[in-house]
Amino acid sequence: MILINLLPHREEKRRLRKQAFFAGLGLAVGVGGLLVAGGYAVQQQMISNQQARNDYLAAANRKLDEEIKDVSALKAEIESLKARQRAVEDLQTNRNMPVYLLNELVAQTPEGIYLSSIRQDGRTVMVTGMAQTNERVSEFLRNTGNRSTWLERPELQEIKVSAVAQKDARNPKRLFEFSMRLTLKQPQDVAEAAGGASAPAGAKGRKAPGRPPLAPVAAPQS
Repeated sequence: MILINLLPHREEKRRLRKQAFFAGLGLAVGVGGLLVAGGYAVQQQMISNQQARNDYLAAANRKLDEEIKDVSALKAEIESLKARQRAVEDLQTNRNMPVYLLNELVAQTPEGIYLSSIRQDGRTVMVTGMAQTNERVSEFLRNTGNRSTWLERPELQEIKVSAVAQKDARNPKRLFEFSMRLTLKQPQDVAEAAGGASAPAGAKGRKAPGRPPLAPVAAPQS
């Protein structure tokens, strides 16, 4: 016996395929939505974590700025204290410099010279005086340039025959007026020079940079 299917099987298969297509499409849309939602949640979590790190860095930067300000204020205070210390040291040093200067002039001025004026401006010393001969002035230059502990770089500014000696016809001696410029050494330079002397003979007779006794500058006997 032959069986014949008279139902519309083609339409039924087409309907089933259409249902499967829409079911797969819906499933794909659902899975895509879940993936998008998961990615969005992960991205939000990452943004939140990064914002938390940014806030931490900003707070650390503000704290570091405050510490830098404190360090700057401390450095300024240290510099101010150093400046005050230097000012006190300079004042202590400058207080003794005239004593060293006068004592050194007394020690290095040869016979036949007397000094009429001494003017100090910082480390520069201007000296004027009278000399019996030019050789006395040359000896004074050599003493202050080679043998002096506190004086250096002597420069003769002027030397001439004294006007007083020219007017005094009864006195046949000729006197010379001179002026010279000297440089006063710093105490630390003197201390280094004294400490760096290796030979005992070179250090013999050198005056210590302490407070020396002051002797007057006397005029030569005529």
